[in-house]
Amino acid sequence: MVVKVYGSDYASAKRVMVCLAEKNIQYELIPVDITKGENKDPVYLKLQPFGSTPVIQDGDYTLYESRAIIRYYAEKYKSQGTELFGKTIEERGLVEQWLEVEAHNFQPPLYTMVIQILFSSKMGFTPDQNLIQECEEKLAKVLDIYEERLSTSKYLAGDFFSLADLSHLPFTQYLVGKCEKEYMIKNRKHVSAWWDDISNRPSWKKIRELPLYK
Repeated sequence: MVVKVYGSDYASAKRVMVCLAEKNIQYELIPVDITKGENKDPVYLKLQPFGSTPVIQDGDYTLYESRAIIRYYAEKYKSQGTELFGKTIEERGLVEQWLEVEAHNFQPPLYTMVIQILFSSKMGFTPDQNLIQECEEKLAKVLDIYEERLSTSKYLAGDFFSLADLSHLPFTQYLVGKCEKEYMIKNRKHVSAWWDDISNRPSWKKIRELPLYK
């Protein structure tokens, strides 16, 4: 049965899609256009009562929140495609640790920067340059910690690509792309090498330019 992915052309849906690509799972993409308020439609709210994206339907099973979804598929299809949790309980512990770091330390300042720089005009407000600078400084401190970590291991959880790395792909793509702050990655030798590696994986190269609306 083909998995249904309800999502908009933003980072969180792509986090799920790249995971499915790594696990060789077929899926059907069902666009949900947030700019048109489709995420507030009563039918959609039955799937995701908070009105955010993405949501998956796997047969009779419905799940939302992108990191919960990628954990689900990494576990359900553990022996299929790329092993994304590691081979030991210790490796999984490190994967989970760095997933939490991504969710609570890396994404929050970057998310605010993305909203301020890329979506302020669509949302009807003027970018707050002081807030952008403050978030960049916070993110720089996080990336300094990554630089130290990646000086001793190829990937965040060790010498294997995992969910911890995968989860960084969509928002970091905004940082080095449309936000025009690639220097934050390139100025850190080991972070730069890590980004060059994970951003050139076939799964991500396929997903990152995928148009969700036709």
